[in-house]
Amino acid sequence: MSDDKKQTGASDRDRISLSEDYEIRDWTASLGVSEEELREAVDAVGNTADAVRAYLKKS
Repeated sequence: MSDDKKQTGASDRDRISLSEDYEIRDWTASLGVSEEELREAVDAVGNTADAVRAYLKKS
């Protein structure tokens, strides 16, 4: 995740950052999961959105 909020791009959009409240809110809404489920998925497979989606789909 880019520290500069003005510089976003594909690499920014396909990574899940759990250090920003707004990202947690946006990703939980987008994926339809709770914050706990999101954190569990990121812990299990890393912070790439595709890996998290695949993990959640299997769960």
